Amino acid sequence: MSIKRKAAALKYEANYEAPIVTAAGMGIIADNIINTADENNVPIVYNKELADLLTNVDVGEAIPSELYEIVAEVIAYIMDIDGKVNKKR
Repeated sequence: MSIKRKAAALKYEANYEAPIVTAAGMGIIADNIINTADENNVPIVYNKELADLLTNVDVGEAIPSELYEIVAEVIAYIMDIDGKVNKKR
């Protein structure tokens, strides 16, 4: 039995109560999410456990409170990367 890749996309803005799942899926859908992110220079964070959990959240829904801490760490990491990239420009 092969393991299917899973992926989820999140959107977060300062006025949001919590990040929103904007896309989630397995297999070809996951590949499309990753390819679209890559083509649009959207940072990609690989975390199997988090992907497993986020693919169980309905698209358009906020992440559950149990995921706030780990998703906050991911957002902080991405903001750090973005800051470093912008300084180089």
